[in-house]
Amino acid sequence: MAKHLKLTWTKSFIGCPETQRATIKSLGFKKLQQSLIKEDCPQIRGQINKVQHLLTVEEID
Repeated sequence: MAKHLKLTWTKSFIGCPETQRATIKSLGFKKLQQSLIKEDCPQIRGQINKVQHLLTVEEID
């Protein structure tokens, strides 16, 4: 069974570069404090690393 990640957008991207704003939106976030469940893969991990200061990440099974 594939592992999943629970991502929660916890901090605003005000003052962040446009590339980080685009990364948050490409992950699927619409509003602050929203949580999403994504499959754990290298592409998602790369996006998370780019905006890790704005997110909270939990591994779930």
